[in-house]
Amino acid sequence: MVVVGAGAAGIFAAWNAARHGARVTLIEKTDRLGTKILISGGGKCNLAHDGPLESVIKAFRPNEAVFIRPACYRLPNTEIVRLFTTRGLQVYTRDDGRVFPVHQTAKDVVQILASYLREAGVKIRFQTPVRRILMDSAGVAGVETDVGTVESQHVVLAVGGSSYPKSGTTGDGWDWARELGHTIVPIRAALAPIELAINGPRWKPGVALRDVVLKARAQGKEVARWRDDLLFTHRGVSGPTVLGVSRAIAERENEGGVTLNADLVPDSAFETVQAEIAAWCATNPRKTSSSLLGEYVPESLVETVLGEIGIDPAQRARDLSKKERNRIAEALKGLSIGAVGEVVLEKGEVVAGGVSLDEVDPHSMRSRVCPGLYLCGEVLDVAGPVGGYNLQAAFATGFVAGESAAQDAS
Repeated sequence: MVVVGAGAAGIFAAWNAARHGARVTLIEKTDRLGTKILISGGGKCNLAHDGPLESVIKAFRPNEAVFIRPACYRLPNTEIVRLFTTRGLQVYTRDDGRVFPVHQTAKDVVQILASYLREAGVKIRFQTPVRRILMDSAGVAGVETDVGTVESQHVVLAVGGSSYPKSGTTGDGWDWARELGHTIVPIRAALAPIELAINGPRWKPGVALRDVVLKARAQGKEVARWRDDLLFTHRGVSGPTVLGVSRAIAERENEGGVTLNADLVPDSAFETVQAEIAAWCATNPRKTSSSLLGEYVPESLVETVLGEIGIDPAQRARDLSKKERNRIAEALKGLSIGAVGEVVLEKGEVVAGGVSLDEVDPHSMRSRVCPGLYLCGEVLDVAGPVGGYNLQAAFATGFVAGESAAQDAS
């Protein structure tokens, strides 16, 4: 049998198929395994999300949760972590449930996956781009590559989506699946950075706001929020909060008028912040407004924020009027980040859309349209939130697809 794509889903599909006795050829267009795993989490690799499995599943949208539930119970998050820790990977769990290696990096995660493939006897063909999946009257007949044809009646399609195209995920799988009769749900950004409209504030790139609540608003209503860190980039914003709200924004991009603001002190009520500012000014009458704001935001952002709310950075605390103190409090509770210009799909971690879930059996990952075809990972219309959820879905659906293909091949 053949597995196309050596990312998270493809690796688990190939490994589990080989464990069940199949002779497996894993075909990869690039020169390495797990390219997107290597760049995940800034190279640190958020390899899973901790906590009750049902809570992990319910973090996905309802129809996606229903689809991935059988696979996730076949390969739960605890088992994913165990597969790595038994090979020497030390992990820790953050307060938000994200599981990371302690000392190692994404490179070590991929090396462990490579060891599983070697031991299972998987044959890997690197730098072998696939042109199309072949069909005959019975169903799948193999794959055509740039260097020849590989015949097989059982093909697992695990080529990912179209985010980070330099990693090899260029959306080819959707064209092949469409040719085989599958419906492709329109592709859109899911976990992606955001470029701001050019008429917004000029934020200093590389500066981060820690533990804030980012809110997206459209037509006067809040459409998404996420609590975590926010990073200013050269053209906009990124970081976990931005990735967390990007899908909801991308779904409304054609409507226009989406704006972002951030609560910089989410654990304090507005009245509490007001009182804190008033007390600080009373205690430090000779200090400046920039010193006051510096208690809450990075120094490099102080003048920009004060400029946005019309307060002189050199103004003494004793001279700040009640209205001016309130403007500072309002900025801390709802700092205007700017209007959304574009959600950058190509730079996202994953995309939404893909092969319609109605056309794939969730218990086996078999295509309901094309005999001999199995689909898993990001090629499917599944996109979880930031935090290790998407690797859970990729590992689990790949695991099931590989086992099903091996059983059918035997």
